[in-house]
Amino acid sequence: MIFGLLGPIIRRKCPQGFVLTEWTRQRYGIITASYLSLLTLVTLFLYMVAELSALQQIINALTGLDGLPAVIVECAVTTIYTSLGGFRISFVTDNIQGVMVVGLIILAVITVGVETHIDTSLIAASGFLEPSLLGWQLIYILPVAVVTNDFFISGFWMRTFASKTDRDLLIGTSIATVAITFILGLVGATGLLAAWTGAYPGNPPQSGSIAFFLLLGQLPAWVVGIVLVMTVSLSTAAFDSLQSGMVSTGSNDLFRNKLNFWWIRAAVVIIIVPVVVVALESPSVLQIYLISDLVSASSIPVLVIGLSERCYWWRGFEVVVGGLGGLLTVFIFGTIYYGSAQEGAYLLLLENGLYGNDWSAFGAFVAAPVGGLLWGFGALVLRLGFQWSQAKVKGHRFDALDRPFPARLSFHTANHTEAEELDPDREQVNTQSTIDIKGKFF
Repeated sequence: MIFGLLGPIIRRKCPQGFVLTEWTRQRYGIITASYLSLLTLVTLFLYMVAELSALQQIINALTGLDGLPAVIVECAVTTIYTSLGGFRISFVTDNIQGVMVVGLIILAVITVGVETHIDTSLIAASGFLEPSLLGWQLIYILPVAVVTNDFFISGFWMRTFASKTDRDLLIGTSIATVAITFILGLVGATGLLAAWTGAYPGNPPQSGSIAFFLLLGQLPAWVVGIVLVMTVSLSTAAFDSLQSGMVSTGSNDLFRNKLNFWWIRAAVVIIIVPVVVVALESPSVLQIYLISDLVSASSIPVLVIGLSERCYWWRGFEVVVGGLGGLLTVFIFGTIYYGSAQEGAYLLLLENGLYGNDWSAFGAFVAAPVGGLLWGFGALVLRLGFQWSQAKVKGHRFDALDRPFPARLSFHTANHTEAEELDPDREQVNTQSTIDIKGKFF
């Protein structure tokens, strides 16, 4: 829903853009845009790792087979058809993904309702219906993590800029919000059912992130077969969007579309190798997402301040210092909380995930945005103080708080010759000139 609300603002400010980094370059300058591009690529890398890690865990849980062959085939297939079809093919697979999600939900609801038998003795033993510290913490953690991290997903911004009108964008995001809420509610409930039927944690114990598939794994073989096909289709559709987003970000942000497109695609193919390696070694899909969420929680709050016209004095220096300072604040919090610098560093990687049964994860997600804002405003004071001192020393006017020109300044010119002045009725030739005003870092 955040794209339906903030998308029109960014579209108006940067009508020629198609990803968030275009507005960032226009508003804050090339250094901040490069910084955001790096964070975007890191996020896409982690998402690709999480996607492949989840796929191989699901295949292993449902069939007992090694998931590596399926992972390799998916990477090869998506690379081939995204190279041939470009980003447009991602729109097609998104439609397929939507159909598969609906089909999977319908199949799961019917078969789980008919075939699943709950062991009532496990309900009380699970403790899931009792209030918990983590439950209250997630009321804050999840919105902060999900909303800020979505800013780094290039595919979302491409669809935001591709919308014909702001009204279409708002309608589309509203429908998606309702649909996703409904789907997540159903899928989330299967975690309870998996525990109450004995499917979770399983033997050997499995990750809670695949509880939905552990529950489906108890169903008849024909259902498991259909679920596998749908799961691979869903994973493929999601993975090709991540590949397309990485290609677009690399081509536009790093090379300004001056490098041959095939070189960018080749680089993405090379990156897939470490993605597969890390995915196979990753013990927790949730931890991968949490690392990405922590990075975004520290960086996005200081970035979006620039959307307000009243904050014209906010520059790229504050964004970069604030984003990095937010992560440093998490480290400082972890060091104080645990009494160990090593544990503070581990908190940046959220080694204990969300299930540490303490305040570490909650504190990290508070420290990241709050610390980022504090560091950002500290950087603002430092910059203004330096520029004021520099103006005094050089005898210049202090202009750091002057309102800048619009990002794109248009004006009309006309050549008035002596003949035109003698003949006022003569037709004049007007030309329109446009000047791009670059965003300032410092």
